[in-house]
Amino acid sequence: MIKILMIEDDPEFSEFLGEYLEKYNMQITNYEDPFLGLSAGISNFDILILDLTLPGMDGLDVCQKISQNYDIPIIISSARSDITDKIMGLQIGADYYLPKPYDPKEMYAVIQSLLRRMKKTSKDNYENNESDLFKLDKSKLQIKFQDEILILTQAEYEVLACLIEKKNAIVSREQIVNNCDSLSDSYSKSLDVIIGRLRTKLNEDSKNIKYLHSVRGLGYKISQ
Repeated sequence: MIKILMIEDDPEFSEFLGEYLEKYNMQITNYEDPFLGLSAGISNFDILILDLTLPGMDGLDVCQKISQNYDIPIIISSARSDITDKIMGLQIGADYYLPKPYDPKEMYAVIQSLLRRMKKTSKDNYENNESDLFKLDKSKLQIKFQDEILILTQAEYEVLACLIEKKNAIVSREQIVNNCDSLSDSYSKSLDVIIGRLRTKLNEDSKNIKYLHSVRGLGYKISQ
């Protein structure tokens, strides 16, 4: 199931599009309020469909916030026809600008195209980017750091793998817990302990963090 986050203040439109895409194993979760959309666990979705005319916050501002913090394809879906909006949207991180009205078949085609591109890019990066400090092998449940296999507990592996998959993006504590079976109970205390152990295994200097960063009030991110 492809999970689609939609931030659109027209519920009838989002429902119409959702019913069409559902036939292709795509599920839309829509938020009419952009502030709720921004706190919706964005890393758990495969793609974002974003309107520009939203209550309380312009869609371009939403686009910029998400593109700066998350690695997710963004499709702007808007009735605003000003070429400046289109140029600005693409410059600040949108991957496609689809003007309303449009046939849902066109949206389906755009989604398929972006997901294929992301899959190819991800594969190419894994195969060709030998400079990555972290290498995740999910088939063997192994993580290499600077080409050396890390000796990790199950919980440490799950936390670090979650962060590596979202490298350079901020991952909230809640998102980490939701992706880690070993952290189902008393996660707040357990996560702090695990992060500390991981930093030790990465030879991190507490006064000069290079890889496993805490982002106050938001969560953690891994840098490569």
